[in-house]
Amino acid sequence: MLPSLWLALVGACLLISFTPGAGAINTMSNSLNAGYTRAIWGITGQQLALIAHILIVAAGVGVLVAGSPLAFNIIRYGGAAYLVYLGIQKFRERAELNNDAVVLHYHEPRFSMFRRGLWVNLLNPKAIVFFLAFMPQFIKPDQPLIPQYLVLTGTVVVVDVLVMWLFFAAAAKTFQRLTRNAHGQKILNRIFGGLFVAVGVGLAAV
Repeated sequence: MLPSLWLALVGACLLISFTPGAGAINTMSNSLNAGYTRAIWGITGQQLALIAHILIVAAGVGVLVAGSPLAFNIIRYGGAAYLVYLGIQKFRERAELNNDAVVLHYHEPRFSMFRRGLWVNLLNPKAIVFFLAFMPQFIKPDQPLIPQYLVLTGTVVVVDVLVMWLFFAAAAKTFQRLTRNAHGQKILNRIFGGLFVAVGVGLAAV
């Protein structure tokens, strides 16, 4: 891949990653509830989903999904329902009090965070449609395809990890003071619960 084309790819990836969505909301929620460092497990799950989307598109299955209203809607409504479910779970979370201090949910298993991140991104058929439009701009069919796909996949993943961890997860730390009491934790749970529900409803409606 030419350096100029790769720089254009990096710019496009930055624009995509900085656009707030379910992945960003999930990352910020993990950072607050499980800690900044452990938020990487959710981010890792999200990246595996991105790789899966790229493989689906590269294999040509993405064209079938995008061209089949039934398949697209099954994935779309499934993803929307999952996000709404996560939002309801956030609404129902309760802060655990111990000597008048709030105990955050650091005990959540790493695999649980990884799995949630995976499903948040995987159940988003718009990602498949997006990659269908996005990837051909950076793949030259007259050149060896595997090296190009490796560069594209590596760039997408690295950029998204950096943005999710160094921006969204770090930004969540500014709300850390709200987690020091039960009232603040309740407010944050409702904010992120509302965001999950809003994104889920938007996914189903658009």
